[in-house]
Amino acid sequence: MIGLALSSYYYQPVVDPVVRERRDADLRDLIEQIHADFPGYGYRRIKHHLARIGIVVNAKRIRRVMREHKLWPIVWKTFVRTTQSDHGLPLYPNLLGGFTVKGINQVWAGDITYIRILTCFVYLAVILDLYSRKVIGWAISRRLDRTLCLSALKMALEERKPPAGCIHHSDRGVQYACRDYVDLLLESGIQISMSNKGNPYDNAFVESFFKTLKYEEVHLWNYETYQDVIERLPFFIEEVYNKKRLHSALGYLPPEEFESQTRNEYKTNATDPVLNL
Repeated sequence: MIGLALSSYYYQPVVDPVVRERRDADLRDLIEQIHADFPGYGYRRIKHHLARIGIVVNAKRIRRVMREHKLWPIVWKTFVRTTQSDHGLPLYPNLLGGFTVKGINQVWAGDITYIRILTCFVYLAVILDLYSRKVIGWAISRRLDRTLCLSALKMALEERKPPAGCIHHSDRGVQYACRDYVDLLLESGIQISMSNKGNPYDNAFVESFFKTLKYEEVHLWNYETYQDVIERLPFFIEEVYNKKRLHSALGYLPPEEFESQTRNEYKTNATDPVLNL
C-alpha cells in the first residue's frame, strides 16, 4: 500500500518542508524494507528495485536519505584461498582474453568458496553462466575435493545441456585439472579454459557472486552448523539470487528474468521473415 501511495508524487519536487519530511520518512521505511531482503543494495539498486514496483524516486534523493539515516549497504572483508594449484596435472590456456560473451551457454565459470561454521569450514562449488550471471550448478561439502566440483558440473550439464563449443573457465586448482573433471568436460563437447598463472582474481564474475552470497546471506544469518548451510544456502541461490536479486550488469534484472527476456527476443527474431531471407 505504501508503494501505491508514493508512486504518484515522487515525480515532482516537494517545496513544503513538512511534506518533504513525511515523504523522506516513507522512503526511509521502504529502504529499510528492501535492506531486510537485500542488505547489500546501494542507492542505484534501490532506485531500480523501487521502479519495478511502480515507485519512481530520484537517485539523489535516495542517496541523501540513506546518508542522513546511515542506511549503508553491509560490507564484509575476508579472503581465504581455496585454490590448490601446486600439482603436476595438465593445464589449459585462458580462452577468455578478448572474448566477448554474446549469449547463454557460451561461457561457464566455476569456482569454490568457503563458509566458516563453529567447528570447521564448509565448501561451496558453483558454476555460473557468464552471460546471465545465473548459478546453473552448485554443490556443498565438508571436503574440498574433486567430488565437490564434479557434483556442481553434473548439475549444470543436466540443467543446461550445453551445445558443443561452450567454454568452461576456472582457476588452475587440482579439482578442475583432475582427470575425472577434464574427461567429463571433453566428453560433453566443452572447451576448457583456465586462469592465467598467479592471478587469483581472473575469475572475477564468480568472485562477485561469492561476495554477494557472503554479504547478503552467510554473515547475516550467522551460520553455525552444517545443517544451517544446507538448509539456507540452496534457498538463497535458487530463490533469491537467481530469481529476485537485481544485477546492474543485466540492466537491473534478476538472472532468470534476464535469460527469459533473452530467449523471448531470440524467438521473436528467429521468426522475423526479414531475418530469415
